[in-house]
Formats: sequence, structure tokens, C-alpha cells
Amino acid sequence: MLLLTGGAGFIGSNLLASLNEAGRPDIAVNDILGSDGKWRNLAGRQLTEFVPPADLSRWLDGRKLDAVVHMGAISSTTATDGDLLMENNFRLSLRLFDWCAATRTPFIYASSAATYGDGAAGFSDDRSLAALKRLKPMNLYGWSKHMFDLAVVERVARKDKLPPQWAGLKFFNVFGPNEYHKGEMMSLVAKRFDDAKAGGPIRLFKSHRAGIADGDQKRDFIYVDDAVAVVRWLIETPAVSGIFNVGTGQARSFRDLVTAMFAALGREPKIEYIDMPLSIRDSYQYFTQAEIGNLRRAGFDADFTTIEEGVKRYVSGYLDRADRYR
Repeated sequence: MLLLTGGAGFIGSNLLASLNEAGRPDIAVNDILGSDGKWRNLAGRQLTEFVPPADLSRWLDGRKLDAVVHMGAISSTTATDGDLLMENNFRLSLRLFDWCAATRTPFIYASSAATYGDGAAGFSDDRSLAALKRLKPMNLYGWSKHMFDLAVVERVARKDKLPPQWAGLKFFNVFGPNEYHKGEMMSLVAKRFDDAKAGGPIRLFKSHRAGIADGDQKRDFIYVDDAVAVVRWLIETPAVSGIFNVGTGQARSFRDLVTAMFAALGREPKIEYIDMPLSIRDSYQYFTQAEIGNLRRAGFDADFTTIEEGVKRYVSGYLDRADRYR
């Protein structure tokens, strides 16, 4: 059996679906469903057990698992409750890591590109303590993930008892089905698809930096199927450990993303540019791009989906249908 925390969330539910489709139903999901419709991410899926967070420690006691895939976290970049984030994103992660070390269970967990902060220190997934300590996350969420990365690498450096496999995944800008419960944390495609279909314009920020055109701010957008493929490859390759960026390695602009959405609808792009709010103008990231050399050297050799193909699949397979869930 495999334990999947955050299994009703965005990446977690897509991983669950992929594993089910590959013929694996023996998965225990740990999550909170709440009242925002997140349960729909599990509709039609197979799972062996559903474990509420309050029961997790008791449920793990004496149990043997094939692996723990820890995707659960408070992932809002605007979260402000530091104690809650540290309990969920740091202390729970440490407890799971230590349990996996004690029981010799592979441990794969979600880190985040938010750990890189404004990108001034680059986007290299160098897992040395010296490299990690140079990173300065810009929000509480990124900091909580960064603190856990540091704690893991410190344990590795001290040669503490470790899980037989440990892997942290710094996800960049993942988009795709089952992200609808995330509110303002949804991708731009999900948030603005209905506007585009209704014939309205999509508003993007003007650039306030010399040499960068309006709408040409760039991110490393990765379709969720590709993010899932990396997790599944790690599950199937237990000899690989480390911290890895999960992005395409190719930054694309918000204008490219929106143009791909209009193309998927068979329409010419309709874009308006608006001033960036003063409150975020000084801290806004103009560029993120994953360095994926570590992932390639570890043996992951699959191609990544282009932004045009990923948006097309998302629009035609999910957003432009009555049932948008995977």
C-alpha cells in the first residue's frame, strides 16, 4: 500500500488518477475535504482508505507501506498564519520523514519553487547546505517549505538515519484539471477561461521594467501530467534520492499562455494590459525557469509538454466540458 497525503488536492488527485489508470488501487489518501468541493477530485477514483489528519499517527502505528508520497500542505502564497503553516508544512513533514526513516519506507515530498524567492540566487536545485542557505523565500509558504528542505539536507549531512529513498520536488507553475478548489491560487487559465469563452478580454499586467514588454513576464509553466510523471518515475526508481526542480526548463510568457488558451478555443487573442498594483510592483517576479539538469542526470528522460499542447489538452478535455474534473 502507498500513503498519499494531499491526495484530494490538485497534484495529489492527478497522481491518484494516474496510478489508478495504471492498475494500482492500493492507495490510502490522507487529506481534509472541507466544503469547497474538493471531494470531486476523488469522484470515480479507487482508494483503499481515507485517513483524516487527526488519525494519521495512530493509523501509521505498526503499518508497513511501499512508500509515502507527501503532497499535503497549506499551499497558499498569501497565507499569514505562521503557526498553522509550520505545523502543517514543517512539523508534520518531519514526523513523516522520521517515520519513514525508522520503518525503511521511501519518502517523496512536495517542496516548491517558492523557496527561490525573487530568483536573485538563481533556480539551481543544488541541495548543498551552502546553496540552500543562500535562498530567501518571499512569503510564509515558501519559507515553510524551505525550512523543511534545510532540515532534510542537514540530516543527510549529519548522516542521520534516513529513509531508503528521499526526494523533494520543487514544483514550478503547475496547471491542469482538479485545481478548481484553489481559488486565487488557480492557474491563470483556470481563472480566466470562462471570460475568454464568453468573448471578453483577458487582462494582464503591464511591465514596469525596462526591456520587458507588457505581458512578457515569464514563468516555467508545466502541465500537471508532466509533474505526475516525475513523481511516478521516482516511485518506480527507488535508488534515486535528492531535491529536484519540476519544471520544463523553458520559461514562457503570460501572453503566450493566454494566446494558447484563445487558440484552443479557435479564437484570436483578446488581451488588455493593466497597471500592476503598487503593493506588489517592487516584489513582483518577472522571470522563473527551472534548471532541470539534476533531474536529467538522475535518469528522467521524458519530454515535457509544450505550453500550447498542455493548454489545448486542458481546455478541450476539461475546461470546455460540463464536467471539468479528471
